[in-house]
Amino acid sequence: MAASAGRLNPLKPAGFLLLLMGWILVLSAIILLPDGGARGGFVAAGVAVEILGLVLAVRAHIAARPERN
Repeated sequence: MAASAGRLNPLKPAGFLLLLMGWILVLSAIILLPDGGARGGFVAAGVAVEILGLVLAVRAHIAARPERN
């Protein structure tokens, strides 16, 4: 059965929180870490978290297909 329109999809807030946390991770890595591999690694991890959040947010907003009988 499809979820009712009134229920909150838990992927929506999780996706947006991951977008925010990825951005915070990237900014904190740029500010706190010296130049070098550590900064690059944390920036890459932050971008990966942002991509995961974007995927979750997009999947949560795509309408579910109706079930066929």
